[in-house]
Amino acid sequence: MSALAGLVDKGLMAADWAEALAPAEPQIEQMGRFLRDELAARRPYLPDGDRIFNAFRRPLRDVRVLIVGQDPYPTIGHPIGLSFAVEKDVRPLPASLRNIYAELATDLDLKMPEHGDLSTWADRGVMLLNTSLTVRPGAPASHSKKGWEEVTGRAIDVLGRRGGPLVAILWGRHAQNLEPRLNGVPAIKSVHPSPLSARRGFFGSRPFSRANALLVEQGGSPIDWSLPE
Repeated sequence: MSALAGLVDKGLMAADWAEALAPAEPQIEQMGRFLRDELAARRPYLPDGDRIFNAFRRPLRDVRVLIVGQDPYPTIGHPIGLSFAVEKDVRPLPASLRNIYAELATDLDLKMPEHGDLSTWADRGVMLLNTSLTVRPGAPASHSKKGWEEVTGRAIDVLGRRGGPLVAILWGRHAQNLEPRLNGVPAIKSVHPSPLSARRGFFGSRPFSRANALLVEQGGSPIDWSLPE
């Protein structure tokens, strides 16, 4: 059984994503070997193996918004395989996520959630994609440029070719460097929500209402950005 077929069989990847990522299967297999070698060298990785492809569990055909992050949070017990998201019991929330919630509250007059599990957004058509799908605990960007970017870049290419209704939300230079791969898909851009930059253009950027307006312009339905407690 191929690596992608195995992911579909285990319910870890939607079938249409597996088909779309078939040209990147050698890179996926390469990363599997890399992670096994890391474990053999007693270097664990995050998130857990069954969550590495969490951003691909929902069907490709349902994606209406793409939000790009860099790599998972490097703290054990935090990442769930969705960019900017953490396990529901994590306290305090990561600073960037708190800023995202603050902008959400200002933009759409929604209550700021107490937890950081963004799975509901994913279920509603928001693809929360890190360009690197794994990380070594305590070492940010430790798995960048190891091969994941070829896989996630392929995913962004596929979305760009598929087209709308689709909107990309690109926070920070790392995400914005990927805009050429989107094939003209509307992109909402601002500085990163990190505390280091949020006050230089993230706050007040209204990405959620703007994304919904762009979806409606394309004949699509807006995203319900509310999150359950």
